[in-house]
Amino acid sequence: MGDLSSIIGEMTLEEKASLLSGKTSWLTKPVERLMVNPVRLCDGPVGLRKQVTNGTSEMEGETIPAVCFPASVGTAASFNRSMMRDLGETLGKECRAEDVNILLGPGINIKRGPLCGRNFEYISEDPYLTAELASEYVEGVQSCGVGVSVKHFAVNNQENRRMLISAEVDERALREIYLSAFEAVIKRTRPWTVMCSYNKINGVYASENEWLLTDVLRKEWGFEGYVMSDWGAVSDRVAGVAAGLELEMPTSYGINDKKIVQAVKNGSLQEKTVDLALERIMKVHDRCITDQEKVPSYDKEKDHAAARRFAQESMVLLKNNGVLPLDPSEKIAVIGKMAEHPRFQGGGSSHVLAHRVTGFLDTVKKEYSQAKILYAKAYENAEDPLQDDLLFEAIAAASQAKAAILFTGLPDSFESEGYDRSHIDLPKSQNRLIEEICKVQPNTIVVLHNGSPVAMPWVRKAAAILEAYLGGEAVGEAQADILFGRVNPSAKLAETFPVFLEDCAFLPYFPGFQNTVEYRESIFVGYRYFDTAKIPVLFPFGHGLSYTDFMYSDIILDRDSWEDQHEIKVSCTITNTGSLAGAEVLQLYIISPKGKCFRPLQELKGFEKVYLEAGESKMAEFKLDARAFSYYDIQNEQFEVENGRYQIRIGASSRDIRLEKEVRLTACAITKQGIVTNLEPSHEVKRFPAYDSCDIKNVSNDEFEQLLGRKLSSRYKSLEEEITIDCCLEDASHTKWGKRIIKLARKLLKQGMSIGDGGMGESDISYYSILQMPFHSFYGIAGVELTQETIQCVVNLLNNRKVLPSLFGLLRVLPGKIRQIS
Repeated sequence: MGDLSSIIGEMTLEEKASLLSGKTSWLTKPVERLMVNPVRLCDGPVGLRKQVTNGTSEMEGETIPAVCFPASVGTAASFNRSMMRDLGETLGKECRAEDVNILLGPGINIKRGPLCGRNFEYISEDPYLTAELASEYVEGVQSCGVGVSVKHFAVNNQENRRMLISAEVDERALREIYLSAFEAVIKRTRPWTVMCSYNKINGVYASENEWLLTDVLRKEWGFEGYVMSDWGAVSDRVAGVAAGLELEMPTSYGINDKKIVQAVKNGSLQEKTVDLALERIMKVHDRCITDQEKVPSYDKEKDHAAARRFAQESMVLLKNNGVLPLDPSEKIAVIGKMAEHPRFQGGGSSHVLAHRVTGFLDTVKKEYSQAKILYAKAYENAEDPLQDDLLFEAIAAASQAKAAILFTGLPDSFESEGYDRSHIDLPKSQNRLIEEICKVQPNTIVVLHNGSPVAMPWVRKAAAILEAYLGGEAVGEAQADILFGRVNPSAKLAETFPVFLEDCAFLPYFPGFQNTVEYRESIFVGYRYFDTAKIPVLFPFGHGLSYTDFMYSDIILDRDSWEDQHEIKVSCTITNTGSLAGAEVLQLYIISPKGKCFRPLQELKGFEKVYLEAGESKMAEFKLDARAFSYYDIQNEQFEVENGRYQIRIGASSRDIRLEKEVRLTACAITKQGIVTNLEPSHEVKRFPAYDSCDIKNVSNDEFEQLLGRKLSSRYKSLEEEITIDCCLEDASHTKWGKRIIKLARKLLKQGMSIGDGGMGESDISYYSILQMPFHSFYGIAGVELTQETIQCVVNLLNNRKVLPSLFGLLRVLPGKIRQIS
């Protein structure tokens, strides 16, 4: 591609507008006469979800076979920066081989609580950990000449009404929790693209939020790539272009392109704004074409072996009374269909057609021929009631063996993109199975397959618990490696496992109301809440066991106060006191002094994973800059450090602190110009009693409004309000035609079976997707070309106005298309 400004200058206004949206679901548009080539996008935080092509067109719903790596919930537990870079490089090389230019990931939304259906795609409840691991992943991918799209920007922490809901959140929570990881990744790695989220933030759609996309992302953080929409996230396309949303995905079949042209012609949008958006897109796409020369086909077996290594570091040993590691020569009962057919990935847009899946039983037969295995399937489907014959067979096998390994977890229907969980329980049948096996076998090891925390009413009865998460296609091999001691487990939880769902701070305010979801817990997310409020947990953030033991000693600070450098170096010694080689993740937390604003008890600000031979000692080192000690001052609009004494703590989890040291710091502010000292009080300090005492579940409307700095937004639409193009079918469920259309949609989608006990069937997922999709998103996301007039007919019908007869055939084409939503 030649000089961008001259190429843009040769384009017609219509050509310019056309390049601001996709050609298909996965290709951008070309302008052949100017040699502007299309660029291919691909889902794939954990593996390539590239569409099969037939000549020049994509085959709807069909994807290529690809290596499926562990889900982010697992790789986050590795606490391993270099592993995350290796994962990124592996995916980047696969993209090069498959002619993929931009990989859609990583997902770095914070886990506000354990109910979000998409939590398995996200890294952690902690922004520091998220930023550290995501940065390595991004650098790994982009080192191969492939771009990423860091997503979903921002505050997209639930699936329920995700395309309509407004996240009502105070600016401290935004800056310290929900934007923090994005900020770090943008500044460190310069990602090629960012993907905006579906939701509104404090009343404004992310896709047309100028404060978010321009003021913060570009002016404050220096982002130089382009912003693309999540698929169907565009509400007002013209407002989006003006706000800083460059690329709309997927295609809107020219509807929104025409709106851009019309807006320029009538003067409501400046052509130079269109030119700037186009220049940003073309700069990235020119880099894609320049950087990418196709490489030979990648070795799937080599990458499968990499997936095995990644999975080994992604599984957390939660409990072990000494039963592990197992001796494969002993008689072992293997119970549960997931030992043969594991659940290894989540559902939705990240779902990969796996190259080769290996279960635990496959691995044992191939690699542990001496093993004496008694296998009992125990269940057909994890969510179904137990069958007596299968249960009796499982009990018999367990009672005859030296130990029993029970493979269980959440079925696909319990967690997926598109809907949230309503509880954190395993299926009742799975809990019953665990209880029954524990009655006859004291050496019962429970292996869990799930993408988010689960309750464990049987936790005291199990001898050991291995959290395998969604371990990718090599999950069974990694499980065998750990259970039989070939690999020493080293992963740590990147999220807190609560005892009861009711203990979580976010729960009273989740999933919100018709219009809004209120983030009343503010900065008290995950361990920040549990540790501050002193609430017992099932397993704390950072927890994970090893087959060896570690001793922490000799914490040293290079200074006990700072002067001009505003950096503190911390070191300590870690010793492997056991008989096996292993790795330990040392976690550094900071306790801030009680000052003018509420703070959590402690915050993670450093971690190091150290590998040690038996008896070996090493020094672990950490660097803490001013940002590590800071909070966001809303009035001054900057991060600041308060005067006072700070406790630096190093431990094996947030609840297992081994070393502590104090440092005294003087106040400073972090500005674009650098560190500013000798701060003078510049505003009156507001106190927030419920937040000061961490009484989060009793935050009043008045106190939350004071924190927000404004009145609460309306939670519900009035029944008298007209249905608009920004509403959805669910909003019209009280109307005569809304009831009829919803009933018809339900009938047409009743091809799959609804799953009880908290799960959902495929027909349920499609039904709720249709029910909660705003009408403005139906242009392209439903996979069928719809005119603006047709959509307006739907709206008119719901408002009980006359419509075209052809409208009633519309719903019949949607059920088969709706599952393309990404």
